[in-house]
Amino acid sequence: VGDLAWLGIPVLWVVFARGFWRFFDHRRRDTLFRQFPDALGMVVRSVRAGIPVARAIRIVAEEGGPPTAAEFAHLADQVAVGVPLEAALRGMAARSGLGEYRFFATALALQAQTGGGLTETLENLADVIRKRVALKQRGHALASEARTSAGILASLPVVTFFGLWMIRPAYITILLDDPGGQKILGTAIGMLGMGMMVMRSIIRRSLA
Repeated sequence: VGDLAWLGIPVLWVVFARGFWRFFDHRRRDTLFRQFPDALGMVVRSVRAGIPVARAIRIVAEEGGPPTAAEFAHLADQVAVGVPLEAALRGMAARSGLGEYRFFATALALQAQTGGGLTETLENLADVIRKRVALKQRGHALASEARTSAGILASLPVVTFFGLWMIRPAYITILLDDPGGQKILGTAIGMLGMGMMVMRSIIRRSLA
């Protein structure tokens, strides 16, 4: 590629860094999403036993698993230094980026303003979120077939390439040595990559 590589390296680095960050951020959000019903269950059991909400949040921070425990610990620390619970909950919802945390903040805010049974409200919210978790897991299970098909379709050209290389190397060397063959090979690789990106995007959108 020559000097063009120096122009492409920063772009590739930014793309790699964004993809790396997006992967871990998505995994963290997914873990928070799956752990949230159990965290709500701890809060419900604590409140039902007569423990204040602030202490119930601290219990989740002490007994919950990461990263949920860290989020609730930060929430408990904010409440301990005088931040209103509603504002602290909104901040936690904004950090997590999950709609379920916003539901939690809204439910507690409405309960504080209108009264009513907090345990019943949180139990209903936990039940709804458990159903959402189960539905998402079912969607991932159904999407596994599409992922398998995409993997097979992507591997077929590669298997064919190396198969021909072992059987008839002359058919493949023209793609590597001839300028026209190199262009054809580069175009094929680009189209394969674009096809994989499109299939991945379709699968991810179907699970969103």
